[in-house]
Amino acid sequence: MQPLVYLIEDETQTVLDWAATVASSDDTYFRRGQQLARRLGAHYRRDGLTEFGFWAPALVADIIQSERTLELEILTPLEPIDFRAPQQTLRFQRDRLPAMQQGEFVWAVVAGVKPGSCKRAGSFYWLRYIDAEGRLNYIRDPLAYSLPYGVFAPAEVYDLKRLQQRRADLGYLARSAAPKGGIDPEIPRVPAPTNILQIHVKTASAEGTLEGLTRIYQGIAEKVIAGEALTPAEAAYTGYDAIQLLPVEPTIEYRREDTNIEHEFFAIVENGNSEALNTGLTITLRQPNTQNWGYDVPILGSAATNPAVLGSLRPDEIVDFIATLHTFPEEPIQLIYDLVYGHADNQGLELLTQQFFKGPNMYGQDLNHQLPQVRAILLEMQRRKINTGADGIRVDGGQDFRFFNPLSGRVEQDDVYLLAMSDVVQDIQGYRRRLFTIFEDGRPWPEPGWEEKSTYRELIDAKPGSFQWGPLIFAHNTPTLKGFWDRKWRRVCEVIFQGDHWITGCGNHDTVRRGNQIDLDADINWNLGNTLPQALNRAYNNSATLLWVHGFSPGLPMDFLNATLETPWGFFRNTDDRYGVKVVSEEVGFLDWEVEPELYLEPHAFLQLKALGFATLEQLQDFAKALREAMVETDYNLQEVAAICQHCLGTGVDGVACEVPALEELNQPSLPRFLATLDVPKLKQFAMAFMEDSHDICNVSHYFDIANPEICQFGVALRQFRRQRPWLRENLIGRDRFNRISDDERTIFYGYRIEPHPPSDRAPEEVVMVAHMGGTPMTVNLGDWLQLDLDAWQVKLTTPGMSVGDDLRSFELHDGEGLLLVNAATAQ
Repeated sequence: MQPLVYLIEDETQTVLDWAATVASSDDTYFRRGQQLARRLGAHYRRDGLTEFGFWAPALVADIIQSERTLELEILTPLEPIDFRAPQQTLRFQRDRLPAMQQGEFVWAVVAGVKPGSCKRAGSFYWLRYIDAEGRLNYIRDPLAYSLPYGVFAPAEVYDLKRLQQRRADLGYLARSAAPKGGIDPEIPRVPAPTNILQIHVKTASAEGTLEGLTRIYQGIAEKVIAGEALTPAEAAYTGYDAIQLLPVEPTIEYRREDTNIEHEFFAIVENGNSEALNTGLTITLRQPNTQNWGYDVPILGSAATNPAVLGSLRPDEIVDFIATLHTFPEEPIQLIYDLVYGHADNQGLELLTQQFFKGPNMYGQDLNHQLPQVRAILLEMQRRKINTGADGIRVDGGQDFRFFNPLSGRVEQDDVYLLAMSDVVQDIQGYRRRLFTIFEDGRPWPEPGWEEKSTYRELIDAKPGSFQWGPLIFAHNTPTLKGFWDRKWRRVCEVIFQGDHWITGCGNHDTVRRGNQIDLDADINWNLGNTLPQALNRAYNNSATLLWVHGFSPGLPMDFLNATLETPWGFFRNTDDRYGVKVVSEEVGFLDWEVEPELYLEPHAFLQLKALGFATLEQLQDFAKALREAMVETDYNLQEVAAICQHCLGTGVDGVACEVPALEELNQPSLPRFLATLDVPKLKQFAMAFMEDSHDICNVSHYFDIANPEICQFGVALRQFRRQRPWLRENLIGRDRFNRISDDERTIFYGYRIEPHPPSDRAPEEVVMVAHMGGTPMTVNLGDWLQLDLDAWQVKLTTPGMSVGDDLRSFELHDGEGLLLVNAATAQ
């Protein structure tokens, strides 16, 4: 009798022969690497067999020299997995099979492997070996399609062909892709959208998952079809023809330096007979609960979706969400992935072979894009990622793709690789497309003064048709400060006259976070609000700024959901044991800029911190600021910080001055009791509570009922205005005008635009804009400023709360107000 799971030797030899043929071909090292990368990972075949491939250069050589055994380990659940259970302990069948080596690669074709589906778990897999010290080690699959229990767990075999065959948007793909068949049909590129909504999945719905987002958009779609009115919060999700998700690839995970088994999502608790090739073992499975803004990636698993944003833990969930967007009533919505391939977190060193890395950088590790096989694998990761159905990509940190060129003797940008990312072909059921591409690239970062030196155009010029983040959305925007838009005038003019391929706007995940870092004694524009949170919310969701960006400026506008709904936002993660306290000490400004005292007292808010004894926001703010000061004073040494806190807050020696004044000034009787005996574990406990509570308070669902109807509806109308006038994306030319009125008291933007290439059967459209960008009120005389006969013009849109009256020749404009006029003769 054959065992349940077994190696098919002749099929495996066929793969080895193919790999040997590729390796000995006349192709370049890179082209060979690309061919090999296509077959790496786990592929469930139509004949019921599963093909496995791993690239393991250093370990394979070590195993050959030491004659140690390298095995493919297959773990198959013996009972159904409940993917929604917070925790469960199950029995698995373990099969350890010989794997066959060909050069740096390991291959196996196996029978009896169960493929996963939307309702059933597949078999899990990795390579295992014993090192020279007798320790058990695992080699994981960087190109896995499914990682339901995270990057440290084995990957899951998944029936991807079945998933693609059943997706609901094949009709959309057929319409937008090259026709099937034919000889080298031209592969079309997905056209650019008109506007983009940026979304962080974990805070964008009550569930914090892609399922939750799908539920929201399906509910909106049903209302649109039925002609029902949307709620203000629902309206904030609409009017965009593209959505850009913050990175949804797997992030780093919480790892203790001592023992981590109680935190692992896939924990082997009973190993059975570890020497037996085929035996049972007991595994505890925990629902992945990582919270992260998405850019802390280990690179391994980047082709898969972060299980923490999958309520079902099934790859189908991302496909279902994309299909919901593609089949949205009236007009499809595109999906853009934010890809992080410029750096890896240090956790990647534990998961990937050393050949992936060049050395440390400020984020963790530089990736070795110049090694042909690494380059090929990274591009294959991207290909598998976009084959879920994305329409576009945003390349994070393009300035980080650098290498030392021995021919020039200089560190240079790897633009060839960046442009190759833009040309990766998506292929879903034979429908082939090249995706719309956005590059984030601030070169010459990190040179001093990079914000002013950067042109933000290198990749646009190298790849016509691509887009880059423009200077006003890329840089550290601080529109809460007086005179901000006046100081940015040079960049504003660049947007106006050369920004047609820039991503424009003011509020995104990074700029809103920068707003939390402004000193409290800065010169704040208090016209925006009476409190810091009010000022910040209105600065990044400023009606006048939106009017200028969406209603008049060239480029491709992008908004951030949390900013649009005026909800809190910050960079919070529960994935860090070592640096968690440091991150908290750097993010304490969040409490001043994003949290009102009344919000802190809400029953659902800051539950862990309240349990630690922080009854009020003021208590928390006081300690958080003192902690920040102590961390800086000790150069982030937790042992020293804990000792200082003990001395200053409860167990110190009387008569000895506290080394940190902010700690000494705390109101001792009102402090939580646990601070009196603060040690390193309690510091980490506080940091985790701060991170998770702050992350939870950023969830937009908490604020659906208080979304401002007027502001939300204004946003919808403004987005519709732009989508009806796609010519607004083009640069200003010819008769177009744009100017400002600026002095020490105020800044006003105003201008005139005319449609450059109207259809032959009608006159060109015309638009006039005026927006108060900050300061004291001013009387506006648009007819004089632009030499217009205002009797021929009509008001199309005004900012919320603004009243113009009947006389457009002269009216008063306040901070944050503005309007759009259209020529009555050509108004649509």
